[in-house]
Amino acid sequence: MSAMKRKILATERPSADHVDLDTYPVEQLVAALAADQARAATAVQRAGADLARAVASAVPRIKAGGRLIYAGAGTSGRLGLLDSVELYPTFAWPAERSLALLAGGAGAVYRAVEGAEDNAEQGALDVSRLAPTANDVVIGIAASGTTPYVLGALRAAREAGALTIGIANNADSPVCAQAHVGVTLDTGPEMVSGSTRLKAGTAQKIALNTFSTALMVRLHKVYGNLMVDLVPTNAKLLARAIRLTALATGAEESVAESALKACRYRVKTAIVMIVLDVDALAAQQRLADNDGDVRAALAR
Repeated sequence: MSAMKRKILATERPSADHVDLDTYPVEQLVAALAADQARAATAVQRAGADLARAVASAVPRIKAGGRLIYAGAGTSGRLGLLDSVELYPTFAWPAERSLALLAGGAGAVYRAVEGAEDNAEQGALDVSRLAPTANDVVIGIAASGTTPYVLGALRAAREAGALTIGIANNADSPVCAQAHVGVTLDTGPEMVSGSTRLKAGTAQKIALNTFSTALMVRLHKVYGNLMVDLVPTNAKLLARAIRLTALATGAEESVAESALKACRYRVKTAIVMIVLDVDALAAQQRLADNDGDVRAALAR
């Protein structure tokens, strides 16, 4: 058994704070839990340099046509899945280029599959079935940093030449050490000892949000701080598309809506149409000539 397995991981150690948690009045209980969760953001901030390196490493591969592939078990795997599915409605990122692998398969989204996380070979097999290439980016997520399923996934990805990013909540973890870029979110002991769905999971969610959003900004999915590549698949998002177009151009919402109708509700295209006073075809061509960069497309 490895040294990492023998010693008690920080995420598993009993917390010295709030040892009488079960006796707290509900108001004090809620306040204590919320305060402890706030430490998750601090852990992500401390890992900022590594997250920036992960983004910078991923950008050229994704620009070259690569995919984002998330791999995890339990809470970590579900958080990876959540990040992957949110990229399409938020940034029009193709679903086939954002994939998530969860130990135990799709059923583990709803019910824990005991023992699935211990199978390194299954992790490797699941990644291999996706036929990873050198342009793909595989993100392994594990609070402990020792999860065999994730280590197997990272190994197969590395052997295929993909970029590997490891995210863990314990220092000196194999998941971080065996990835090209390791991101340690040192959240320490949990208030409910060992329950890494608490601040360890919160830190992972923040880190994944940060990584994928920064990546999408670099891929010109954002203009200023407006998400101009959203897919308006429902009434709420349609209203948001109109509002974003109006904000970006200074036009009335009625003008924004007319432009959106003329370009099949592509916010980027509508912005260029309004600002440059061109039709949808000309606006789309300017965007295509500028790699989808609204700012560059608007340069006269």
